[in-house]
Amino acid sequence: MGKNIFYLSLLLLLLLSSQAVPSSIPRQIASSCSPPPEFANDFGKYRSPLRFYNGTPVKTQQDWQKRRNEILNTWHGIMGHWPPMIEKPKIEYLKTKRRENFTQHRLRLEIAPKQQTVDGYLLVPDGAEFFPAILVVYYDAETAVGLGKELRDFGYQLTKRGFVTLSIGTPEFASLKAPYKPLYESAIDDTPLQPLSALAYVAANCHTALANMPQVDPNRIGIIGHSYGGKWAMFASCLYDKFACSVWSDPGIVFDENRANVNYWEPWYLGYDPNQQRQRGIPNAANPRTGAYRKLFIDGFDLHELHALMAPRPFLVSGGSEDRPERWKSLNHSIAVNRLLKHPNRVAMTNRKAHSPTPESNEQIYLFLEHFLAK
Repeated sequence: MGKNIFYLSLLLLLLLSSQAVPSSIPRQIASSCSPPPEFANDFGKYRSPLRFYNGTPVKTQQDWQKRRNEILNTWHGIMGHWPPMIEKPKIEYLKTKRRENFTQHRLRLEIAPKQQTVDGYLLVPDGAEFFPAILVVYYDAETAVGLGKELRDFGYQLTKRGFVTLSIGTPEFASLKAPYKPLYESAIDDTPLQPLSALAYVAANCHTALANMPQVDPNRIGIIGHSYGGKWAMFASCLYDKFACSVWSDPGIVFDENRANVNYWEPWYLGYDPNQQRQRGIPNAANPRTGAYRKLFIDGFDLHELHALMAPRPFLVSGGSEDRPERWKSLNHSIAVNRLLKHPNRVAMTNRKAHSPTPESNEQIYLFLEHFLAK
């Protein structure tokens, strides 16, 4: 009798394990879809996205759609509203060359009102396939196509794997070398548009440009960025739901004033104030918080609310020095939202020791994007 109970218990355990990580998830990334045991069901100090701001719980999928709109509208209200999207962004092809098994186009792309543009690279694999596509955002466009620092060449590597990739750098209005210039002239009483939200708007227009290309499947377009680019990719994919998938490489996925590089308070991210230019550095009494960051921080908001807007779209945090395993406390909230929507394994995190990507962390990124976009 005791032996039968043992085998029944073992069978039940195996069934539960197989349900926890479906066989459809590649073995190499399956472990990244669950928090370590010490962080399982630990929601930290973050208030639940599954409660409306008035405290009413979210109980149904219909409730979540209302709550999602509440989060999105509230954050746009604090960070500034976007101008209208560009329906057909203009593309000027500047130079074309062959590289290995793909074609590289140097181009100039319309991204904002008053015909504002950004330069970038479009890499197109050989063949007339209906390809998945990736937007790569970073300080410059060259790095992602293999013309800059190593292990940040996401566009080049993904194109060799069958993705159309568009790589762009920082637009002129958001240059980190000069004071931020607002993307567009807003009314005096309007909330100033914060740089990170403006960059998300730029990425959304790049998505439209990709979706309009005959080689691209508009339903399989993702976005990736590292560090500053990780912040950019996170805000873009969370605020614009047409991105089907997203990877954020060590951006610092929540507010953390103990980490100097998790610097959302800076004026070129969320601390923009047209009447005050704060000095670089962690906020203190002599150098206080400014802009949207000040309100978000004081009122108890954090970026886990934006993460939740991804549901049920999958995203991967490729964590390094700024996003350690304890960040699962914030990600558990997105897992809870996806559980309500009945979509398991949509939230993933890998970890490395240093900020810079490694061959191993990049391979996990590519497998993740291939699994969710290339099929």
